[in-house]
Amino acid sequence: MAPAPSHMVNLDYAASTPMRAEALAAQARYDDSAIAGANPNSLHSLGRQAAAALEDARRTLARTLGPRVRTSEIILTGGGTESDQLALLGIAEGAREHDRTRTRVIVSALEHDAILDNLPLLRAAGFTVDIVQPCRNGYVEPASLEAMLERDVALVSIMYANNETGVVQPLAELAQATHHVGAYFHTDAIQGYLHAPFTVEGLGVDALSAAGHKIGGPVASGFLYLKSRTPLRPRIFGGGQEAGRRAGTQDVRAAVAFAAAAAAVHEHLDADYARVMELSSKLYRTLLVHPKIHASVEDPESVKRLPGIVSIMVDDHDSEELILQLDQAGFAVSAGSACSSGSLSASHVLTAMGIPSNQAFGALRISFDDRVDPRDLDAFAEALIACVER
Repeated sequence: MAPAPSHMVNLDYAASTPMRAEALAAQARYDDSAIAGANPNSLHSLGRQAAAALEDARRTLARTLGPRVRTSEIILTGGGTESDQLALLGIAEGAREHDRTRTRVIVSALEHDAILDNLPLLRAAGFTVDIVQPCRNGYVEPASLEAMLERDVALVSIMYANNETGVVQPLAELAQATHHVGAYFHTDAIQGYLHAPFTVEGLGVDALSAAGHKIGGPVASGFLYLKSRTPLRPRIFGGGQEAGRRAGTQDVRAAVAFAAAAAAVHEHLDADYARVMELSSKLYRTLLVHPKIHASVEDPESVKRLPGIVSIMVDDHDSEELILQLDQAGFAVSAGSACSSGSLSASHVLTAMGIPSNQAFGALRISFDDRVDPRDLDAFAEALIACVER
C-alpha cells in the first residue's frame, strides 16, 4: 500500500504548473541587473541591453520549435489566450485581405474556450465558421476535414493536443489537406508545447500558440509562432512593438524566465517524455482494473496522447464530489479544463466525442509532468479507488 502524502499533491498540472528553478533564477538575475524595468524599445544603452536580452529569449524559444525557425517568426504575447485570439482573428482577416473570397474558418469541436469563445467575433467580422467533429477516440480524422475544405476557406485551427483528454491530433495530415486548398493552418499547442517532441516543420503548420505557465514558466507569458509570409492583421495597435504585429511594451522579465524554463525542458524532452508516458500508462492500468472506472478514450494505449494527462470517467459519481473527496485526501485534480471550472454542464470535449452526459459528469483529469513523484501517483490511485468504493 502506498503511504498517504504528508503534503498536498498537485495533480492538476494541465491547468498550470509551478515555476521551475531555472525560470526563478532567470527572473532573479533580471531583477538584480541594471536593465530591470528598462524599456527594450528605448535607444539608450539600458534599452539596447534590454532589447538584447529580449532577443536572446526569443532566439531560445525559436530553437525549441526547430532548427530552421527564425526569431522574427516568434511574436511574444501576454499568454496563450492572447496568442490564440491573435492567430484566429488575425490570420483569418489577413488571408481575406489578400483574397476576398476567403470567407470561411474551420475549427474543431475539441478546441479550448480560448478559440471557441472568439467564434462570435469571427462571425461578426463577416466570416462563416464551421465545426469539424472528432471521432470517438478524440481526434479529428483527416477525411472529416477534407470533406469540409473548399477554396473559400481562409483558416483552419485545430489544437495539437486536447487539454482534457491529452489526445494528440494528426496535424501533419490535417495541415497538408488545408494547404491543398490554399488555406492557412493554426494550432493551439498550449497544452502540448514541450510536453511532446515535435517541430513546426514536421507538423507543417503556419502558426502555433504556446504559453509559459504550462511548462514551468511564468503566468501571463506566451508566444505565437507565425511562419514567414503568413498574413496577419494585428489585434492590438499602438507602439509598433513585435514588428507592428503586437503593440505594447514587452515584458522582458517574463520572456527571459519563459525562455529559461523552455530551454531546461527542451534539453531533456525525449527522455522525460518516455518516462512520464510510462508513469501515465501505469496509472491507467491501475485505475482501469476497477469496474466503475473507464478511460475517456476507448483504448489509451492505442491512441497517440500526451504523457502527463490521464483522463477517466467514474460511473455513478459526480466529478465535483470526487474532486472534493480527493482534495480532503490530499490530492488536487480537476474535471477537465480549469478555465471552465464552476460550469454545471458536461464537458463539450467529451460530448463531442460521443460520450453521454451522464458519463461525462463523472470525468476526472489527472495531470503531471517530469517533476512528479511516482509514489504520489500510487497513493492517488489508492485514494481514488477508496473514494469510488465508498
